[in-house]
Amino acid sequence: MTHRFDPTSLREYDIRGVVGKTLGTEDAYAIGRGFATHIRRAGGTRVAVGWDGRVSSESLRDELIRGLTDSGVDVVRTGLGPTPMLYYAEATLEVDGGVQITGSHNPAEYNGFKMVIQHKPFFGQDIQSIGKMAEEGDWDEGTGDVTDAFVEDLYVDRLMAGYAGGAFRIGWDNGNGSGGRILEKLVEKLPGEHHLLYTEIDGSFPNHHPDPTEEKNLADLKALVAEKGLDFGIAFDGDADRIGAIDGLGRVVWGDQILSILAEPVLKALPGSTIIADVKASQMLYDRIAELGGEPLMWKTGHSLIKVKMKETDSPLAGEMSGHIFFRHEWYGFDDALYAAVRLLGAVRMSGKTLTELKGAMPELVNTPEMRFQVDESRKFAVVDEVLDRLETSGADVNRTDGARVNTPDGWWLLRASNTQDVLVARAEAKDQAGLDRLMAQIDEQLALSGLERGPQAGH
Repeated sequence: MTHRFDPTSLREYDIRGVVGKTLGTEDAYAIGRGFATHIRRAGGTRVAVGWDGRVSSESLRDELIRGLTDSGVDVVRTGLGPTPMLYYAEATLEVDGGVQITGSHNPAEYNGFKMVIQHKPFFGQDIQSIGKMAEEGDWDEGTGDVTDAFVEDLYVDRLMAGYAGGAFRIGWDNGNGSGGRILEKLVEKLPGEHHLLYTEIDGSFPNHHPDPTEEKNLADLKALVAEKGLDFGIAFDGDADRIGAIDGLGRVVWGDQILSILAEPVLKALPGSTIIADVKASQMLYDRIAELGGEPLMWKTGHSLIKVKMKETDSPLAGEMSGHIFFRHEWYGFDDALYAAVRLLGAVRMSGKTLTELKGAMPELVNTPEMRFQVDESRKFAVVDEVLDRLETSGADVNRTDGARVNTPDGWWLLRASNTQDVLVARAEAKDQAGLDRLMAQIDEQLALSGLERGPQAGH
């Protein structure tokens, strides 16, 4: 037996596509066969499987499990829930890997697979090898068993262990994502007053798109916080591995700003630690980590890449602009928005200030959102290389960790190639609008020299 995947579905960090077009049940079966073969060749025998609330998740789950067992691996089904609950199961149960079926924050017609093997992310070449193994029919044979493990309550108890937050009045927006049941159980245990939006798990996302990094998706949460005069609001993406927040005035507290608040208690507990953020994060964050006595480290965007770097540098905390927050301090090192929320409550209480005061004290900087524009796949990395060469020749202050991040007296700008789409990503941050305009002009100039212009925004 052999199988061919749609090449667009095998991505850098996961396997993802449009169900019925670029991803289907035959793919799920082949993923099961290939992943089980990896597990067995690494000496493993059991895999945990979880799934989100999308309409297509159960049919993909059944074929994935059939593929896993046909290659001789036992399956432990952990149930419908958020991606971090599957990561938690993989970290604590007697298993050798895990697969979560989720379309994350993509539109309802998408779905996908996120994988972990022996507590490490399964990405890059590993994912490409699933495609190669399927084409060659290079799969182990066998017969595996299927059992169920109820981990929901264990996970909620673990989220609450050592809770250091106070009794806040909080609005929560689950966006009909797969974290809904866990959130309901969590707030029952949290002190304070909690108002919940859209905890019903509904894969058609009837209320708004479940991506808290886009401000328009926070409108309902802002209205709730304003109407009830709450302390602040917290939102999750579709599979609850990314967090968003707003303060009591409805201002967005962005991913890097959340990280700057979370860093303080961690650096009190572990002075001098390395705290990692991706290349899209504000200079304000790196300065704040240093000011708190930490070692700021700028690293590549991508949850798998950050997890690997954390292990390498023994970093207790990391985060991305996109709202992925990773705790190794008192946690397992994976990105978990529910846990990040619990830690945020603790960090705000320890600061002795309100979240509104913390946000208000942050330096006023002007920045662009993440700008994405279409570019031919064959050109996307080449353009960034050309830009880097020109900048270095001209003596600019450039960091090449992940694309080109350029520091100037006005602030900084970034141009990098997306790992997952045929787009270039740009971002800029300055002290004022005039400075931002100058930075944008530099980006446009570099693109023009490579024969491109900053065209219409490409969607996510």
